[in-house]
Amino acid sequence: MELCDRSAAELAVLLRKKEIRSSEITESVFRRIEEREGTVHAYISRSYELAMRQAGQADLRFRKGDPPSLLNGIPVAVKDNLCTRDLRTTCGSRILQNYLPPYDATAVKRILEAGAVLAGKTNMDEFGMGSSTETSAFGPTRNPWHAEFVPGGSSGGSAAAVAAGETIVAIGTDTGGSIRLPAAYCGIVGIK
Repeated sequence: MELCDRSAAELAVLLRKKEIRSSEITESVFRRIEEREGTVHAYISRSYELAMRQAGQADLRFRKGDPPSLLNGIPVAVKDNLCTRDLRTTCGSRILQNYLPPYDATAVKRILEAGAVLAGKTNMDEFGMGSSTETSAFGPTRNPWHAEFVPGGSSGGSAAAVAAGETIVAIGTDTGGSIRLPAAYCGIVGIK
């Protein structure tokens, strides 16, 4: 089993035991992205260089014996409607295709403070208006289990990325089922 196919809880234990490194998990995630992204299209933006830098910092914290959080060294993808400093945030719309936020959203700030590794920004229905992740200006996301099916929406990119092993954990947003539906469609756990 590849590291990218393991759960965050399992990986956190292996990291604490120093049996694996965050950089190994992150490399596994990005190899899977290269393999599957052409079909799944879960991401709008990927952040390989940033992720590898963050993974190296997480590995250093483990070596120094700093008491890490459960997210330390775990790759996380973020729905593209949450602002990320200096990493474009499009909300699935061409209107914002070049927008670089000057700050991190609170949820992003908290996962980064916990030592998470930012894999990239996931696809979504434009401005969260949809329930299939087919209305993104950057193209539809496909269900990783069967490309003819939708992954649900509007957080379909986040769910598809987790189900495909293109990240370990993902953040979405939900007001009317936009996390819960994609999680169910993609066969993963989603919490509102």
